[in-house]
Amino acid sequence: MMSLPDFNYKQSIFYFPSDDKSKMRFRVDNILIEDEEGKVIQQHSCHRIFALFVVGNITLTNVVLQKAKQFGFPVLLLSRNFKLNSYFNNRAEGNFLLRRKQYSAGERNLVIARQLVTQKINNQIALLQNLRYHSEVEAEAISKLNDLSMNNANTTQELMGVEGNASKIFFPAYFRPLNWIRREPRTKRDINNLLLDIGYTYLFHFVEAMTAIYGFDVFCGVFHTFFYQRKSLICDLVEPFRCIIDQRLRKAYNLKQIDENDFFQKNGQFQLEYKKQGKYTKLFMKDILEYKEEIFLYIQAYYRWFMKDKNLKDFPVFRIKGGE
Repeated sequence: MMSLPDFNYKQSIFYFPSDDKSKMRFRVDNILIEDEEGKVIQQHSCHRIFALFVVGNITLTNVVLQKAKQFGFPVLLLSRNFKLNSYFNNRAEGNFLLRRKQYSAGERNLVIARQLVTQKINNQIALLQNLRYHSEVEAEAISKLNDLSMNNANTTQELMGVEGNASKIFFPAYFRPLNWIRREPRTKRDINNLLLDIGYTYLFHFVEAMTAIYGFDVFCGVFHTFFYQRKSLICDLVEPFRCIIDQRLRKAYNLKQIDENDFFQKNGQFQLEYKKQGKYTKLFMKDILEYKEEIFLYIQAYYRWFMKDKNLKDFPVFRIKGGE
């Protein structure tokens, strides 16, 4: 298993192939990204790669996969709309003891799910409390969310209701200055929803890469139940961290980092101009990587807690930092 010092030494690499104008190759034990004239744009030691994300169309050679296996980093292939197409080199998929415990968790799943949802709501409360200015809208939202955070749902269905109600309270209050309408995942009805989808997608894949260190069956969830090809466990584990993306979106608008000209509409959906993808990737990944140690330690602590059947008081906790 990877230690924290080893993890802090690693880097997440993003490569955006663009109409064959750039290319990726290896030289000795380094990965090189070159422009159309052969000039090196990026150079990274394979020893320091935590994960390689490729966004767009690319032809992979066996050299890439061999290097990934040799140096122990996953290769994630994403489409231009950030959908994960393929994932190579799951390093600990043979951890059958972990998977046996996952499949037989039973009623313990609800206990875990309550913790994850409660932490999500507590971080939503923290985001609202950290705002520089409060109106009656934010104060009322905080009060209602506090009531929901103390839930003791007896079924997954009840817990889903609690989470849904919390979202209906949080989003309109926190994103009120953004002319917020409503949260509609994957519909891309407006720029706000599109950007949240993008940020949550990167967060999802980052957390997935963390779980690969331990060999979790990502399809076996505790809150999000079994559904064909859905990585339910990752959907569960990202919940406490979604606040990172929420906070970044509000900050980006405050700093005027969102340009409506970077987007266009097609078939009733907003899309991001391809040449602008790198801009928004850096925007969200900067904040995700600022929390990379906390996310790593959380997944590590969750693995140890789960494997050792520890007491609920020892369940890992993530708390968002900073304001607006």
